[in-house]
Amino acid sequence: MSATAAPHNQPSATKLPALVPGPHSKRLGLIALVATFGGLLFGYDTGVINGALNPMSAELGLTPITEGVVTASLVFAAAIGAIFGGRLSDTWGRRTTIIMLAVLFFAGTVAVVATPNFEVLVLGRILLGLAVGGASTVVPVFLAELAPYEIRGSVAGRNELAIVIGQLAAFVINAVIGNVFGTIPGVWRIMFAICALPAIALFFGMLRMPESPRWLVEKGRHGEALAVLKTVRAGDRAVAELADVELVAKEERESHQIGWRAIFSNKNLLRILLVAIGLGVAQQLTGINSIMYYGQTVLTESGFSKDGALIANIAPGVIAVVGGIIALKMMDRLDRRTTFITGLSLTTACHVLIGIASMALPVGNPARPFVILFLVVAFVGSMQTFLNIAVWVYLSEIFPLHMRGFGIGVAVFALWVVNGFLSLYFPSMVAAMGITGTFFLFAAVGALALVFVITQVPESRGRTLEALEEDVTTGAIYLVHKK
Repeated sequence: MSATAAPHNQPSATKLPALVPGPHSKRLGLIALVATFGGLLFGYDTGVINGALNPMSAELGLTPITEGVVTASLVFAAAIGAIFGGRLSDTWGRRTTIIMLAVLFFAGTVAVVATPNFEVLVLGRILLGLAVGGASTVVPVFLAELAPYEIRGSVAGRNELAIVIGQLAAFVINAVIGNVFGTIPGVWRIMFAICALPAIALFFGMLRMPESPRWLVEKGRHGEALAVLKTVRAGDRAVAELADVELVAKEERESHQIGWRAIFSNKNLLRILLVAIGLGVAQQLTGINSIMYYGQTVLTESGFSKDGALIANIAPGVIAVVGGIIALKMMDRLDRRTTFITGLSLTTACHVLIGIASMALPVGNPARPFVILFLVVAFVGSMQTFLNIAVWVYLSEIFPLHMRGFGIGVAVFALWVVNGFLSLYFPSMVAAMGITGTFFLFAAVGALALVFVITQVPESRGRTLEALEEDVTTGAIYLVHKK
């Protein structure tokens, strides 16, 4: 492979015929819609705990420690699900793995809804976590490998939009059920039961969807790969893309750069893995999921009543969806690095302002809850518009094909572990340091993350997966960044 990098935004595959509209465009849209039910389940299962925790604790007699275990068990299981989901998708295929995850989502839902005690509840949350973690790695990769490079960001990014739509749905459903049916015993079970519906839709929908053509090429199934590409591209574009994928796969085999073991014999592959891990961890250290899991706690601490906080908590969910829609519009227009730097700058500023507001407006000040709510909404909007979708797209596209499932699995494993520790200790942090200290700490970490992105993260937009693979393997991607 040549170590010479193609000029930025000029893919090595400029010989590819231009994208043209047609029935294949609608087919790609349908595949993306079905696959992102995995993201919807991810969002709902992580967001539903926000409003279900209080009635669940009352019925099952949970303590603050067991509440933390119930919340964090899903997140730590998601870390395991991420790394195994990535490996399984490399072996079994992206489509088959997603079908298996739909079964896990359903089984976990049944266990939680029917739980007689704390132990079965945690088991159900673990099953859901394994499914959530697997979906967080496999669905973005599946979409990135099916999408044309020109619109890869907006196609792969639909999964993150589905995640926040799922979280918003959880917040709205929690608020409605909690306020209308709050006196019914076991009301929290109804909140959880609803997520069985998208699990069923994902299972039956994916049975009719194709396998990733790039995975098929890696397994030597070239005829099947071409047949799939012809359903989501014009005929001449499908043939040209297949030739590109076959060429890179052949070069990788001949250079013995195959599989996850190649990471330890190629410093460039190890470096991109560390960059991806750092980016995923930086995303979590903004504290975004602490807001999504414990938003009601933060708003109650700021001065809202419990019922008021449950309703006010819908606002961050709404802005997350709005930000996600804006992000998809920008994803194929702005460089990834630009969005990362903008996002970390804005979220860090929001953290500082939340800390200042909580100091300047003492408890009891009528303006305090509304000012903090406004700043929390601004934080979530900044995060969703500039960071969340961009990070997930980046992780799905930056790894070479032969290690893509493994690479994103390891990066997302680290992301979920950090998420898990934050979800486990966030209530204790707020109790010990208050909103002020907690958000000033997030601001300090955000500043460090900004330095990491500026100095270490290379650009990936506007290039085919095959061009990226060549430049990552040779290290040329960092030369492009320096230019």
